[in-house]
Amino acid sequence: MNDEVTVTICDSLGGEPGLKRHAQRFYELMNELPEANTVRRIHPESLKGSEAVLFEYLSGWFGGPNLYIEKNVHPRLHMRHAPYAIGLVERDEWMQFMKQSLTENVAIETLRNNLINTFSQMATHLVNTD
Repeated sequence: MNDEVTVTICDSLGGEPGLKRHAQRFYELMNELPEANTVRRIHPESLKGSEAVLFEYLSGWFGGPNLYIEKNVHPRLHMRHAPYAIGLVERDEWMQFMKQSLTENVAIETLRNNLINTFSQMATHLVNTD
C-alpha cells in the first residue's frame, strides 16, 4: 500500500480559494493600473469572464480539477490567442501583473520564482507580432 500524498501546485497555492484570489488580483491589477494600457485594450470591457477562464485553466494546469478542459476541451493557448496582436509590450505588461499577483499570493519563494519563470516562457510563446 502506498501512503504517499502528492501535493500539487494547486494545493500549495491554497486550492480553489487561492487560485481564485490570484486570478482576481491579476485582473484587478490589469484593470486598475495605467501600465496595462496596451494589454487591457485586447480584453473585453468586463474582465469577470477572463478572470473565470484564468481560474479554470490554472486549476487543471496546477493539478486541481480540469475545469477548463471539462467546459472547453484542450486550451490550445497559441491558437486561442492568435486573433490578438500580442507583441513584446503586451507580453511585458501581462507579465508585470502576473509577477505582482504571484508575489502577493505565493508565499513559497521557490514556487513563486518557478511560476514566474514558467509564465514568462508561456507569455513569450504567445507573442505573434514584432
